[in-house]
Amino acid sequence: QKLLLQNADVPVIMNTYFSQKVLRSEHSEAREKTYGLTKMLIRKNIISLAQTFRLDDVDDKLHQESSDNQVPCAPQTHNNGDSKQHPLAVSAVNDSLLEMVESQGAVGWREVQVQVVIQRVYCLPAREGYRSQTHGNKPLCAAPVTNSDPPNVRLCLLVQDAYGMFSEVQLQSLSSTDDVEQYCRRWEGKPCCLAGMKILQRTTRGRALGLFSLIDSLWPPVVPVKVPGQSQDSEMMTTNLPPPSFCYILTVQSGEIHVEVDEEEQISNLYQPPAVHGLKEILRIDGCNERCSFWAQVLYQRLQTKHSVPIDQREMLLFVTDSTLQNVAHGIPKVVAVSVTASCVLSTEIMEALSAGSQLVFFKDALWGNGRIICVERTVLLLQKPLLCSAAGADLSELTGPVRLDELDSTTQASSICALRGTVVGVNESTAFSWPTCNRCGNGKLEVCPQDRELLYCNQCSEVVTTPVLKMQLEVFLSCPSRSQSTVKVKVWHEIRAGVSALFVLLTMLLFLQTYEVQGVLGKEVGLLNCYVHSITSHPNCVVLEEIVLL
Repeated sequence: QKLLLQNADVPVIMNTYFSQKVLRSEHSEAREKTYGLTKMLIRKNIISLAQTFRLDDVDDKLHQESSDNQVPCAPQTHNNGDSKQHPLAVSAVNDSLLEMVESQGAVGWREVQVQVVIQRVYCLPAREGYRSQTHGNKPLCAAPVTNSDPPNVRLCLLVQDAYGMFSEVQLQSLSSTDDVEQYCRRWEGKPCCLAGMKILQRTTRGRALGLFSLIDSLWPPVVPVKVPGQSQDSEMMTTNLPPPSFCYILTVQSGEIHVEVDEEEQISNLYQPPAVHGLKEILRIDGCNERCSFWAQVLYQRLQTKHSVPIDQREMLLFVTDSTLQNVAHGIPKVVAVSVTASCVLSTEIMEALSAGSQLVFFKDALWGNGRIICVERTVLLLQKPLLCSAAGADLSELTGPVRLDELDSTTQASSICALRGTVVGVNESTAFSWPTCNRCGNGKLEVCPQDRELLYCNQCSEVVTTPVLKMQLEVFLSCPSRSQSTVKVKVWHEIRAGVSALFVLLTMLLFLQTYEVQGVLGKEVGLLNCYVHSITSHPNCVVLEEIVLL
C-alpha cells in the first residue's frame, strides 16, 4: 500500500498481510456521527522501531493512545483489557484461525487465543545464519551458528482448527534434536491453545509444495468440520470440501508463553494419525508427491559424494526392506533406497543408532514420487513407532531369517545395492593399495600424531588412534551370467583389525603383494558378494560396483 501522509513530502510504502481501506468523505463522516453508537473501536497501539528493537531512547509519547489512532470497524466482541496480561489468561477462546488473522492482523494476537488440534510435530532447519538462544520458551539473544553450537533447528507444529484450516507454528530453537520424539508422543493429537502469535508468511500451494503435500495427506478431515457463514450447529460432510489453498506460517512473540497443550486431554477426533503402509504397497502408488509412512529395516547407509557440496548439505541414501518386499518372489525389488535430503532433520539418537548397526526405523510422512522415496522437510524418523498409527491392513510383521538382496541383472540401476556372483577374469594390479582407518569413526585420512610421530591421529575424533583398522582394496573383473554382455568391475576390499601386531600385518601384506600371482585367482568362482552399484554405462557396456558390508 502506498500512503501519502499529511504534512510529509515522502510517500510511505506499507507491506501488510491484511488491510482494509476506509475512505473518508463528508457523507461518511456524517454517517459516523449518526451511527457512531453502533460501532466498536479497536485500539491500535503505535509501536516505534526503537521499542521493537529494544533501544534505550524510546519516546514515551509513542506509547500513548489518541483518538486519531482508533480505526472504525464493524461491531464485534473484543476485550479491551490490559494487553500485558498473560496471553493464556484471557477467557475468550476462538476456534477459527482465519478469523483471528483477519481481526488481529499481522502484528500479533495479544488478547485472544485460538483452540486448535496438533496434527504433526517436527523440526525444520533454521534458514538464517542466526537463531534465538532460548531459556525455556523465551528467546534471549541472537548468536551466530558454529559447529560447536547446538543444532540449528526449530520445533514446529502443524495445527488445524475447527473449520479445517491449517497453520504451521514455528516455536523456539531446540537444544537437542532428540527432543522431537518426546514432543511427538506427548503432543500429537492433543488440543492446544495459541496466543501471542504473529504472522511470518502467508504461503500458497505453488510456493510451498512440501508443506501442502503434508496438508493434503490430512485432507479431507476425518470428522465433519464447521463451515464459515453457517450456523455453528450446522455440520456439513467434508468429502466435497476443496483442500486448503493457502496456509499461514505463525511464530511466537518474544517474552511470553504462547502455546498451551493439555497433555491430560484425550486425543481429538479431528486428529489423523499417520497411515502406515508396507513398502510393496507404497511402490505401487500411482500418484506423485504423496506422503507415506512405513516401518522398515535399514540395511546400509551411504553419503552421496558430491565434492562441490559441503558434507552437512549432502544427501544420504538409506537402503531399507521389510517383510512385504522380502516375501515377494519376482517383479518387485527386495530392497529400496530412501533418499534423506539435507533439509530432513535427523536426531542424534537416529544417527548414533544407524552407525551402531542395522535398525528398525519408523519413517513418518516421507515423500513418494517418480519412483523414489524421499525424506524431506517435515519428515520424521523415529526408533519407536507412534502410539497411534493406522496400519490400514498392511503386513507389518518383522523380518525372520537372513535378508536377501536382488542379484545383479539387466534391471539393476545405479545407486542401488545388489548381490553378485561370477568368475574372475582379470585383476587390476595397479589399483591394489592399503591404508589405515580410525577404529571409532572409520576416517581414512589419519595423520601423524604431533606429540608422538610413531602414533596416528584422527581429526574427526580428535584422539590418538592406537588400534587402527587396516583396509586393503583391489579391482577385480568378473564374468557374470546375468550380465553376459557387460564388463563387470568390482572394487573388493578387506579390513584387518590391527593391534600391537600392526607392523607385522603391514609387512605380511607387502610380502603378499610382491609374491602375488594373478594366474592363481583367474577362473575362480566368486560367491554372493553384497555390492553397491556406482555406475552403469552402455558405451562401453560396463557395470562398476563396490563390495560393501551390510549393517
